[in-house]
Amino acid sequence: MTRSTRDAFGESLVALADDGLDFVVVDGGVSGAARTAPFEAAYPDRFLNCGISEQNMVSVAAGLAWSGVPVVAASFAAFLINRAFDQIRLQVAQPGLRVTLVGSHAGITAGPDGISAHAIEDLALVSALPGFSVGVPVDGAETASMLRTMVTGDGPSYLRVSKHKTPVAVSERPCAAPGSLRVLRPGSDVTIVSHGVMVPVVLEAAERLEADGVSVEVVNAPWVSPFDETALAASARRTGCVLVVTEHLGAGGLVGAVTAALARRAPVPADWVAVPGYAGSAPAGDLLRSTGLTVDDVVDAARSLLTRASGAPAAPARHELELSALGGGTAPEGTS
Repeated sequence: MTRSTRDAFGESLVALADDGLDFVVVDGGVSGAARTAPFEAAYPDRFLNCGISEQNMVSVAAGLAWSGVPVVAASFAAFLINRAFDQIRLQVAQPGLRVTLVGSHAGITAGPDGISAHAIEDLALVSALPGFSVGVPVDGAETASMLRTMVTGDGPSYLRVSKHKTPVAVSERPCAAPGSLRVLRPGSDVTIVSHGVMVPVVLEAAERLEADGVSVEVVNAPWVSPFDETALAASARRTGCVLVVTEHLGAGGLVGAVTAALARRAPVPADWVAVPGYAGSAPAGDLLRSTGLTVDDVVDAARSLLTRASGAPAAPARHELELSALGGGTAPEGTS
């Protein structure tokens, strides 16, 4: 059984209100797609549709938050974060307001919506803002727990959800506490860190590697900021090398959080499987294949990293190949 985290978000909004939590919701004219429509139907006096005007929507959310009530502001991730970043920075981050931004249709799995709607820079942008909590849940249970944590928290936050359906129970025990991560599968040869829709891909890759005698430790790290550097370093010391897998650019985001933690606490060989650049309009599965985010790609990257970590001559790191393939800023062959 599969379900998207955007569906879980919509259900969780209503459940939180039913539990007595006091908050309001503002939407960017996409209540059906972003799944805020059920909340509007159940609590119309606590819902405001701002239309397709994300910058104004963030300003409205900030104004409401100044009154003391928490606000959830939802729209497509690409437009909410990229288009309204100045308002997010000035009106939400700097005063530290209780606004939870929810970006739906994140990553390249927005698929046929096209290049303009693919949010692959959002985590880097928001996690750079001081005081922001930034999360990428893997399943419905984690979405619900992280949303509750954010809405009841003291400062601004960003929840990245997807329309791409994944298995309904991946997290086992949701990482609700800000910064927390969890080992989903213990191992001794290589640590693979991931979040969101890529975790099921990593778990399948780990099974394949295990069949070949490679012991993989799979770490679910839904919190990009704050980030538990101590726990990540402990895993890195157990295995000796770390691979990051994320449906986001290699710059910033989870890659940035992991590599910073390793540099400070456990300098071991590391690499990443990430979106190499802007992709075109195609079904999500096709885009995952053309951008190198499949089980096969994760297996190959892990094997390459293990070779490099052993000291044997190896091909360039995966991200070096990606940058070379992109030369001049063009999209990889087959993605447009």
